[in-house]
Amino acid sequence: MLALLAERGRLGVAEVVTELGVSEATVRRDFGELAAQQLVTRTHGGVTATAVAYDLPARYRQAGRDTAKERIAARAAGLVAVGSVVGFNGGTTTSAVARAVAARSDLALSSERPALTVVTNALNIAAEMVLRPFVRCVSLGGVARPESYELAGPLATMVLDQLWLDTLFLGVDALSAEAGATCRHEGEAGVNAHMVERSDRVIVVATGAKVGRRAFAKICAPNRIDTVVTDRSASEESVRGLREAGLTVEVV
Repeated sequence: MLALLAERGRLGVAEVVTELGVSEATVRRDFGELAAQQLVTRTHGGVTATAVAYDLPARYRQAGRDTAKERIAARAAGLVAVGSVVGFNGGTTTSAVARAVAARSDLALSSERPALTVVTNALNIAAEMVLRPFVRCVSLGGVARPESYELAGPLATMVLDQLWLDTLFLGVDALSAEAGATCRHEGEAGVNAHMVERSDRVIVVATGAKVGRRAFAKICAPNRIDTVVTDRSASEESVRGLREAGLTVEVV
């Protein structure tokens, strides 16, 4: 449905029934859910795409696939409380988590405003979050790295020094019980480490291939991480090591 909407800009109930072979009741229910997630605007007999849907084809081409990152994102998004301050660093997994958080209908329908405050040094996450009317988005300053869309440098740390985060979703290049959270670029590691210092709770989101490994630059020690959300491809030995180090590990 979202792919059709991205192509056409407007959809009617009868149109979707014909295209997808589903009932009118199903279409109307799904229209309501998409509207609650701020992805469409309801019209008489249909929906139109909102500004949030500017990149729907790329973002939702894999919708419905049981990918590891989508499973991680779905589980991690449920760990966010209404009214909290949530941080995201850059990366494909944290971006997936941010989208899953923004898609929560309870946040969109919450009477609390803002329902969520997002602090991020990732340009792509900020660009998506700023369009959500229930989210207050704080983007850190700094020099952008095209590889990850992350802002790094002293400007980012200066802003962070003035803020506190309830929860940080931390994307990493590697994670192990021995080395903790690490990444490949020292500049990103510095900002990410500072985000960890300013956070009450740190949740590492990482696909299984990154668990049990070590990268070049240290972000934080294992004892600074509260929870890890990973997928079933993570080795049992590595997961066991993290748990023995005192981390909560959720495998999806």
